[in-house]
Amino acid sequence: MSREKPIRVLVAGLGNMGRSHALAYHNNPGFEIVGLVNRSTPALEPELRGYTAHPDFATALADLKPDLCSINTYSDSHADYAVAAFEAGCHVFVEKPLATTVADAERVVAAAEKAGRKLVIGYILRHHPSWVKLIEEARKLGPPYVFRMNLNQQSSGPTWATHKSLMRTTSPIVDCGVHYVDVMCQITDARAVEVRGMGLRLSDEIAADMYNYGHLQVLFEDGSVGWYEAGWGPMISETAFFVKDVMSPKGAVSIVMDPNAKSDDIDTHTKTSVIRLHTAETGPDGKFIRPDQDMRMTGEPGHQALCDLEQAFMLRAIREDLNLDRHMADAVASLRICLAADESVRTGQPVRL
Repeated sequence: MSREKPIRVLVAGLGNMGRSHALAYHNNPGFEIVGLVNRSTPALEPELRGYTAHPDFATALADLKPDLCSINTYSDSHADYAVAAFEAGCHVFVEKPLATTVADAERVVAAAEKAGRKLVIGYILRHHPSWVKLIEEARKLGPPYVFRMNLNQQSSGPTWATHKSLMRTTSPIVDCGVHYVDVMCQITDARAVEVRGMGLRLSDEIAADMYNYGHLQVLFEDGSVGWYEAGWGPMISETAFFVKDVMSPKGAVSIVMDPNAKSDDIDTHTKTSVIRLHTAETGPDGKFIRPDQDMRMTGEPGHQALCDLEQAFMLRAIREDLNLDRHMADAVASLRICLAADESVRTGQPVRL
């Protein structure tokens, strides 16, 4: 594999995720960065300062003719950039959410299929050994499931500034929700049939039609139900900010968070500490047959290591011609659910899918 020519990659968007992905390409000999794209001139890590930064994506795409475009810009540009890349003959990695509408997400998938190129969406938890384990243990329990999940972030300073930038286009329950709804969908395999959402604007620093606290409920065809909650900002409570819990008639599997973790620490969002398996089975005396089992997940990858794993998967997808049909369909499905929740927040009505 090392003898193969490196994949020439253009990295668009140099925010938190874009810089992490650029570092992953820089450190992987299977890739060669041909250019960076960002409208402003950001402060870059020393390893990235040798690459030329271009202000305009379309010009850089035409001039540099990369093999792969890595799109880590604001959500409202994802679809147009991805389609342009496919039309130029490139493979595409795009950060989640894939698009800001279901129609745009489907347009991107159609462009990938028409071009015969690979589309990988940034569902980082799919590359995390502990989340893979959580999904595996939950599937063993069997449906119907109750999913209880949240990720609230008490943010201030630069983190709150980032959150306010994200909320120019995307609410927290869409931006973060796609990850955790994707986990629900991987566990149940059932189709979502109804979505309900509620939200509240808790800050005058965001647009009048945006909300920085949201809660969604989703009902699945197999009877499973789930909720996801996300809040961003200086007013958000850190009490029970991280809940990742799956219940079924046979028991429950949960991620148990380090009690000292802080909600705006990016590594906290993926680190799992302990996976606790509870079995509901009782003996003749009505008491539990076995104690809860704690699986300690040692040597977990941090945020940068996860980005490295994600881009290693991108490389495999191209070189080994992996079938990504399910990957793309799942990305559209989780986005459909989160956008339905956003619609429900704004209309006050449940959405049938």
